Amino acid sequence: MVFCDEIQSQVLTDKIVAQALNIDSIAIDNDIERAAFALKAMSHPLRLKILCAIGEHELSVQDIVEQVGTTQSNVSQHLAKLREKDILMSRRDANRIYYRVNDERTLRLIEMMREVFCSAKN
Repeated sequence: MVFCDEIQSQVLTDKIVAQALNIDSIAIDNDIERAAFALKAMSHPLRLKILCAIGEHELSVQDIVEQVGTTQSNVSQHLAKLREKDILMSRRDANRIYYRVNDERTLRLIEMMREVFCSAKN
């Protein structure tokens, strides 16, 4: 009888571990989906340039336009997409809108891309 109890206990433990692993797998899948979603949103050259310009700062639309060198209309369209995808957040101060990166992980990703692709060696 003790042997059967040990087996039942082990089976229950295995089920709990399997459930925990499944939850971890789901969490990892969610992280991967979120990463792919963010990378897709950033994949346009101008959007990436905007993110590099903003970096750790908070910039107004006009500041971003001056740094990336295109029209305000064009920048505003891309800012809207980045905001829609939760890559950027915005705040209004009187008649100006300021943008900043919404997530620390995105900032780290931008910094790594700068190191890899924007080095003086290239």
